[in-house]
Amino acid sequence: MSSWKSSDITIWIPVKTPSLNDYIRACRANRYAGSQMKRDVENEISIYLRPLRRYEEPVTIDFHWIEKTRRRDLDNVAFGKKFVLDALVKAGKLKDDNRRCVTAFSDTFDYGQETGVYITIKEDRHGSKETGREPDADSTGGSP
Repeated sequence: MSSWKSSDITIWIPVKTPSLNDYIRACRANRYAGSQMKRDVENEISIYLRPLRRYEEPVTIDFHWIEKTRRRDLDNVAFGKKFVLDALVKAGKLKDDNRRCVTAFSDTFDYGQETGVYITIKEDRHGSKETGREPDADSTGGSP
């Protein structure tokens, strides 16, 4: 990934996103509960996305998750990126969250007084040009 540049922006989203387990439980409880949960969380996240500009070029996003306790497994915490990425698209900050628009992301974890996530958005000026092929040309993730 690229190093920090003045065009990089970091914002704090003080929202405890549902874990994958919470989301699956809601989806199984009622056919509309998972959808309602996702919509509610995305709307809450969108409030904190207002200062961001719209990104036309590909970006990379670093997620730095802060949890109050160590109770939730890291993969369940990181599932929250689904809500954040979809909220970025819904708020009009990203064209899409596909591999052409979001070329990479990373997750780091810490513990503190508040639960939430810092997201750092970095323009990826190289995009898929570094590899010489489109990022979604091989959606299986296997070798060419």
